[in-house]
Amino acid sequence: MLTYPVHIGADALTRLQEDLVQRPYSQVLVLVDENTGTHCYPLLAPLLPAHVRVEIPAGEIHKTLDTCTRVWRALTQQHFDRKSLVINLGGGVIGDMGGFIAGTYKRGISFVQVPTTLLSQVDASVGSKLGIDFEGFKNHIGLFLDPQAVYIWPDFLKTLPAREVVSGFAEVIKHHLIADREGWQQLVLAKSVEDMDFAALCRHSVEIKTRIVVSDPREAGARKSLNFGHTIGHAIESHFLNTPDLPQLLHGEAIAIGMIAEAFISWRKGLLAASELQAITGYIHPFFCPVHIPPTALAPILSLSLQDKKNRGGQVMCTLLDGIGGFRVDQLVDAAEMLEGIGYYLESCR
Repeated sequence: MLTYPVHIGADALTRLQEDLVQRPYSQVLVLVDENTGTHCYPLLAPLLPAHVRVEIPAGEIHKTLDTCTRVWRALTQQHFDRKSLVINLGGGVIGDMGGFIAGTYKRGISFVQVPTTLLSQVDASVGSKLGIDFEGFKNHIGLFLDPQAVYIWPDFLKTLPAREVVSGFAEVIKHHLIADREGWQQLVLAKSVEDMDFAALCRHSVEIKTRIVVSDPREAGARKSLNFGHTIGHAIESHFLNTPDLPQLLHGEAIAIGMIAEAFISWRKGLLAASELQAITGYIHPFFCPVHIPPTALAPILSLSLQDKKNRGGQVMCTLLDGIGGFRVDQLVDAAEMLEGIGYYLESCR
């Protein structure tokens, strides 16, 4: 079991309110971005004791030390002590960065995660990974630290644009591909986000991630399976984020590309049947708009992949599929294979 509770369902915010009464903190800070400040904070604020609200700009581009400094300064100016609490109300960026801020302020104060996006509800809020981007590299600076609790209220998803919901669905697909072959057979029956029971999908994903994280809390082995699609996906996401003339991709959109490319590499290495590769590609594509990756982007993407945290000895190590529902971690993948995987993705878009 995790060392902290994860509350999922219609009563999640009430549980948060009750927990705050039972464990009063000296001060409470609610961290929001400009989106959750407008759409989610008004739903939560009436349940909270007196607190300080800090709002930061939305988006991965602001997941930096500069933003952390702004929040650390607010904590300092408001005289927050080590008995204080930070409530991270937002998606993966808020959860990752807010936890990192709390974990480093005065050598660590308590925090809780209140995820508001599908991506953060099914994946990012559970697992105790915290961090920020640095010099263009995703999650380059960070730590492992448990929250006091996670409160997942599915109704927050009603505040999201459709694109954000679809982005989060990429992580749902990932969990099925690495750990639930039977569940995959059911998942593919859903052809649109309107067909899905997100509360049930959230519980399913949290169960899978919890089982993996508990078996390998520091990502020494099996937890690397959760990075399927992320070696190539993160490199693509980072390049698009830091290239002004390219559109910014949401995390799940980049991971969808990465899953198709890495599924192709799995097939090339004899780990995945051709029919499975076709099924994966055919299911993912209708949910995500095709992304053009210009030839000039390929070298920078390969360069960014060399900074992936799973790498060893300067070599790129991927998590690949061992059939649908299985995985192999620490698989050596060279530049030619990555280029071929990206090429397969681009060809499959046509």
